[in-house]
Amino acid sequence: MSTPFDRPLVGEVDGGLGQEAGVSPLAGDEERVVESALRPHSLHDFIGQPKVARQLALVLEGAKRRGRPPDHVLLSGPPGLGKTSLALIIGSELGTSVKITSGPAIERSGDLAAMLSNLAPGDVLFIDEIHRIARPAEELLYMAMEDFRVDVVVGKGPGATAIPLEISPFTLVGATTRAGLLTGPLRDRFGFVGQMEFYEPAELQQVLRRSADLLGVELTEDGSAEIAGRSRGTPRIANRLLRRVRDYAEVEADGRVTREVAQAALALYDVDVLGLDRLDRAVLEALVVRFGGGPVGVATLAVAVGEEPNTVEEVCEPFLVRAGLLARTPRGRVATEAAWHHLGHPLPRGGALLGGVGGGSGAPVTPGTSSEPLFDA
Repeated sequence: MSTPFDRPLVGEVDGGLGQEAGVSPLAGDEERVVESALRPHSLHDFIGQPKVARQLALVLEGAKRRGRPPDHVLLSGPPGLGKTSLALIIGSELGTSVKITSGPAIERSGDLAAMLSNLAPGDVLFIDEIHRIARPAEELLYMAMEDFRVDVVVGKGPGATAIPLEISPFTLVGATTRAGLLTGPLRDRFGFVGQMEFYEPAELQQVLRRSADLLGVELTEDGSAEIAGRSRGTPRIANRLLRRVRDYAEVEADGRVTREVAQAALALYDVDVLGLDRLDRAVLEALVVRFGGGPVGVATLAVAVGEEPNTVEEVCEPFLVRAGLLARTPRGRVATEAAWHHLGHPLPRGGALLGGVGGGSGAPVTPGTSSEPLFDA
């Protein structure tokens, strides 16, 4: 039986924004090939996500003992945390094939019906970015998940008839980066929901050591710590930075990845000590220098750095907010005190303007002033 890890994607997920960024959590087409070689093939080899891995192991072992497919699985979390790896591991642990597609690739209900009818008993169907599946296909999926049956409509208008089509019992594994966009009926049909969390630096060091062994890279302990600290808690970013540092080590050094080599390489690739890249720092610089720390609307901020608002909002802001460098307020985006310190700029008189964020020592707001952004949103 062919291994599911060697199979191409039925429908590639749209690479989306920020593909050029060295610390973007999104994967390009070439990177998917490298990732497939680095993916773990069993829960025993999977690093991190201890709670989800333990819960999933119980679900799979119970299903194997009963001789039935496990409940449908939904994996939710930011990009690059291992949702696809876990989906492939489910098929490997069950000893079945994995069919892979993505939500945007399923445009019509007939596409999904054809895919479901080709599944063998016990197969795993993995749908990445399942929240982007077309509504007609989603409604067809309801009956397939519950009754293992789909109704194929033949004809149009008053003469149209629905032909019931029995399908083999299967397990659907859905992955989403935006669980809030899933409809209630679809979300309720998943028997197990796993929420993926960002990795700790120690876990990322384990990921890096394993990847270094597979890639044949001599990685020192302090070198792995340096890369892990700049990886934004995301294994995909850690592996990407490891490959870039490896290139630098082989060309500019003796091939060993030490702390000094990692620091020099990441400085060359514009990844600073917090994991910020050029665009992240440009957003913070514009917010701090041009707009005095804010508040400022995201559209104005995007114009200031020469990017689209969606790029700033979906690529840069999530990590900047999580790192405590930027705050979203009703009046607009505001730089925190940590952002001023990280960029090396002195705080304005009265401290950083936090725009009403709780716990901040922001500048007082004059009573009766408007709550509108200081700059257009």
